[in-house]
Amino acid sequence: MIVSFCIKSPLIKIGRITRNGYFGFFRTKATMFPQYNQFKAALAISKASLLAMIRSPTSVVFSLLFPIIFIVVFGSMVDNSQGSIELGIAPGCDTSNIVYRAIHSIPIIRIKTDRKPEEMKDALQKGKLAAILNIQNDAPYSLLPHYRIQLTNSHSAQTQFKLLESVIQQAISGLNSRIFPKNASAAKLEVNTIPGRTYRQIDFILPGQLGFSLLMAGVFGSTFLLFSLRQSLVLKRFFATPITRPYLIFGELISRLFFQLIGFCIMVALGYFAFDFTLINGFYTFLEMLLLSVIALVVFMGVGFIISGIIQNESSIAPVANTITLPQILLCGLFFPIENYPHWLQSFCRLLPLTFFVDGLRKIAFEGVHIWQMPAQLAGLIIWALLISVVTVKVFRWE
Repeated sequence: MIVSFCIKSPLIKIGRITRNGYFGFFRTKATMFPQYNQFKAALAISKASLLAMIRSPTSVVFSLLFPIIFIVVFGSMVDNSQGSIELGIAPGCDTSNIVYRAIHSIPIIRIKTDRKPEEMKDALQKGKLAAILNIQNDAPYSLLPHYRIQLTNSHSAQTQFKLLESVIQQAISGLNSRIFPKNASAAKLEVNTIPGRTYRQIDFILPGQLGFSLLMAGVFGSTFLLFSLRQSLVLKRFFATPITRPYLIFGELISRLFFQLIGFCIMVALGYFAFDFTLINGFYTFLEMLLLSVIALVVFMGVGFIISGIIQNESSIAPVANTITLPQILLCGLFFPIENYPHWLQSFCRLLPLTFFVDGLRKIAFEGVHIWQMPAQLAGLIIWALLISVVTVKVFRWE
């Protein structure tokens, strides 16, 4: 009588009861059994994991809905008119002269005429008004018009006031050149404007928010997923099957990758159609951004796998993950340029994987650089992906 046992090897154990009753084992090649397909097993795990994520309200909310809300909020804050300055009008201000009309025609100035003097003073002290304007004709008997312009400001809006003062000076200079065109001048300024693309705030914000979304979803999602599978003994059951660790990680990676890329596509489409995000080469630019995002997601999800393999207590996951993600969020140019940091810190910032990813997205989307034309960003992400992949397989635990 022969009894066979399934083990994780192309060689199988055969148990044989001999004539004298001894139960012995020997190995033989499993030529009569089909070879176990690791890749198909990984795809089956990927499919089951993807369906579980789609059916999970938490995954949908935090991986899809939350990033979309983030993009809508930041995109709505974008003002393509280059900002506006609110200017109050003092009681008794002469609004029938050419100076007032010139100031009123400046695009970035919004004149408020519906406020009482007490309300304007309160708004000025709180920084809600840049200044209060008062224009008076100080040459009533002269043939040539002349006006005294008084601006009342506070320390609460000094940045806006400097810009306001500058544009009003330009308006006065424009009036002088029209009224007194023959006046002698020491120099003449000529401005030549060459055609180019308009760089909007959304072109800076959206790549940063894409990086933020993929980083948080990749690290936190992967960490809690694998830890939950380990705690519920699902990984231990996988250990009893012939699938190996690399293919198990590959299957989970594919499912998370596909799920996060759905959110990536939605966010890019939202930025492009709703907020005029620049895709310089159209659909081809989108495909290159997608390819770069796949490499970045491998890095971020690998970090999550490493954390889940090291951490023993579920309460320690969030602090450790935040310790890794928060410095990258602050230092990688998501919300403001890296050039604002000291020079000694910029070198460190440029070595972080999120910096490679966000810089690469901005170069591809706005500058039209192809993915093979930015070796620093591409090589940086690939090196991070290889290092993290090796560490992920090493620290992976079944239970």
